[in-house]
This record gives sequence, C-alpha cells and structure tokens, in this order.
Amino acid sequence: MADEILNQIAEQLIKGKAAEVKALTQQAVDAGVSVEKILNEGLVAGMSVVGERFKRNEFYVPEVLIAARAMKGGMEIIRPLLAASGVKPKGTVCMGTVKGDLHDIGKNLVCMMLEGAGYKVVDLGVNVEPEKFVAAAQENEAGLIGLSALLTTTMGSMKTTIDALVEAGLRDQIKVMVGGAPLTQSFADEIGADGYAPDAASAADLAGELLGAA
Repeated sequence: MADEILNQIAEQLIKGKAAEVKALTQQAVDAGVSVEKILNEGLVAGMSVVGERFKRNEFYVPEVLIAARAMKGGMEIIRPLLAASGVKPKGTVCMGTVKGDLHDIGKNLVCMMLEGAGYKVVDLGVNVEPEKFVAAAQENEAGLIGLSALLTTTMGSMKTTIDALVEAGLRDQIKVMVGGAPLTQSFADEIGADGYAPDAASAADLAGELLGAA
C-alpha cells in the first residue's frame, strides 16, 4: 500500500501534475507513511528521474520547472512534519546569482534540483554582494555556496566572493560550486572554486560530492 502511493507520487511528479502530487502526499501522510519515506521514496525519487532525463536531453527546462512546481506542492505538506519529526536535510546550501548579474532561471533550477535532492536551500536571489554570501553562509551554517553567472562581465564577482570567504576565515569550512553558461571547469579551477556544474542536475550531484552526502 505505502509503496504504491510512493510510486504514484514519483510518477505524477515526473509528469508535473502538481494537484495530484499534493493530494497523494496528503494521502500518504493520512495513511501513516513516514515523512522521511514520502520525501525520499516519493518526491526525491521522482525528482531524481527528472534530473536524469534533463541530463540526457530527454527533458528540457519547462518540464523540469513543471516537475519542480509539483514537488513544491508535496513539500508544502510535509515540510512542517519533517521539522517536527527531526528529519535533517542532507546539508544547507546558499545559492545566488553574483553581483551585477540579474539572471535567475539557471539558479532557480539548481535551487529546485537541490531541494528535490533533500537539501535545505537558502536562495539569496540575484545581484548578490560577496559580503551577503558570506553573512548568509554563516547565519545558516551552510556547508556550500552556489554561485551563478550568465554574463562574462560578472564572472569576476565569483572570484571576489571566494576572496571574501577567505578574508572571513571561512574558506576551509565552506565549499563553493559555480555554474552558468559562460563558465568552464578551467575557469572554476582558476578562481579556486571547489567544483563546476554544467547544468542543474549535475549541480545536485556535485553538491552531494562536495558535502559528502552523495
């Protein structure tokens, strides 16, 4: 019975059916399925299929956004229960588009993928000053900061943000991953980032590697 509901949650999430995911999640809660199971075997399981399909170019940004919206519906129901039952997120990630850059579709996708993989995500928005990244990471005890840029002119802000972490004496405790259309692995190495992800699904995998939660 429980397995059947969980499979249905995953299936409807992959199809992007928000109302169904929400209703099935509530059904699972009412049936006494543990919230941890609902999260991992229903919502996260569905979202990881979406991530895989996205990587293989079988799904595109619109499908991912629709699936993520469906996941959000399920999360709304179980988030208060997760907190009450003491289920800890895999880790905390502060995400933002760097100073001078106002692009957010890629960042939003990464946030959704990370949340879909079981992380607590603190979305700092766009045009984020280096100091704000540092303060937010400290405040939320984040183990990872994700920096996004879509303009070549704002890529320098990534280096400034990493420098600000060094200055604050936090570089050893906080990992940094970077991403965005103009970026490459060699640029990430050059600025001293811990990792580079070419797309949102890879970013969720990379977060797992960097936080040791994979």
